[in-house]
Amino acid sequence: MHILKDILQNRKSGRLQGVYSACTASPAVLEAAMLRAKQTDTPAVVEATANQVNQFGGYTGMRPADYFKFINDSAEKVGLDQNQLIVGGDHLGPLVWKDESADSAMDKAEALVKEYVEAGFTKIHIDTSMMLGGDDRSKRLPDEVIADRAARLIRACESVRKKELVYIIGSEVPIPGGAQEVEEMCITEKADVATTLDVFAHTFEKYGIGNAMQDVIGVVVQPGVEFGDSMVTEYDPQKAKDLVSFLDGKKLVFEGHSTDYQTKENLRKMVEDGIAILKVGPALTFYYREALYALSEIEKELSDSPSMFRELLESKMLLEPKNWKKYYSGSEKDLHVKRAFSYSDRSRYYMSDPDIVRAVQRMIFNLSEKEIPVSMLSQYMPIQYEEVVHGKCACKPEDLIRSRINNVIDDYLFATIK
Repeated sequence: MHILKDILQNRKSGRLQGVYSACTASPAVLEAAMLRAKQTDTPAVVEATANQVNQFGGYTGMRPADYFKFINDSAEKVGLDQNQLIVGGDHLGPLVWKDESADSAMDKAEALVKEYVEAGFTKIHIDTSMMLGGDDRSKRLPDEVIADRAARLIRACESVRKKELVYIIGSEVPIPGGAQEVEEMCITEKADVATTLDVFAHTFEKYGIGNAMQDVIGVVVQPGVEFGDSMVTEYDPQKAKDLVSFLDGKKLVFEGHSTDYQTKENLRKMVEDGIAILKVGPALTFYYREALYALSEIEKELSDSPSMFRELLESKMLLEPKNWKKYYSGSEKDLHVKRAFSYSDRSRYYMSDPDIVRAVQRMIFNLSEKEIPVSMLSQYMPIQYEEVVHGKCACKPEDLIRSRINNVIDDYLFATIK
């Protein structure tokens, strides 16, 4: 049995009541998540999105086999047991090619999912909820079309599978990376979940893959959580009460996307209510960026030749605006603030730039050569200051970065461990 099936089907009687999934390609974040999994004896679920990793390289330059090796090498580096590691694909489908014709986009999506499965990914989130070229945009994409396209992709997965797979499906999938505008929140209707499952089951039978329904462990729903540049819509158990009642008596859970920046209490309530797979992405790199900003200020105080990391990051974002321009709006001052502090954290797309990587390395080297005054840490990293004075963290740059990332990871562990 796949480890996720075991956890989720026995969550009421086991130690774990759910899992969180780190959806990121950041080496620093992934290493922190795996080390925390080792320390807490919990699964490390990590996922790549189709725009990050695909058969053409994605924005990371990695194909699925490259990413899978990168993840396994990272796990080996921190000494994580391979049995604790689950590698998944997030939003796998035609999203990257949505402006092409449906036939072209779906052909590429089939090749995409095959590469993921052949590489060793075992948690597969199929997302065919978006309009493609030629679709009638005057009305909602029918469930039958969504299911038909999903069935094609799952059939492709099944044709090359060598390990046990688990699938996540659903037609109400939030936009990856958070909302661009504040909109009225529409919680998924219970009747719509029932319809989705019925239509998918019927379509799977039509495609000769009816048995794959038993490997569907979760459905993506909108339980009423979202975030934008500077806002977070908090989980309200009362508003989601009808939706989560659908799960009563079923060996199925909901997968929650855009759970970033929820309080740890909200996250725990979501898991208790059956939203037992929590996806988190930008919050992890947001906290990582916070640590780098803080250490950059400390470095300027202590070093005669600082890396000027923050200034370099801003200049890179201005020189190459494609990764934030269409996501941020407002005056020049507004845009400056959003580039630096938005919850959507578009700065994460620049962290793999060779100049940025070298600046981070230089900053870490500079601060490793100095003794960071604890009194200065209180000014720039007050949470880490508390951890240092209580002996929970060394006052060294790499430890301080990992500690800040752990602040969000620990919120998810609080939610998923009984």
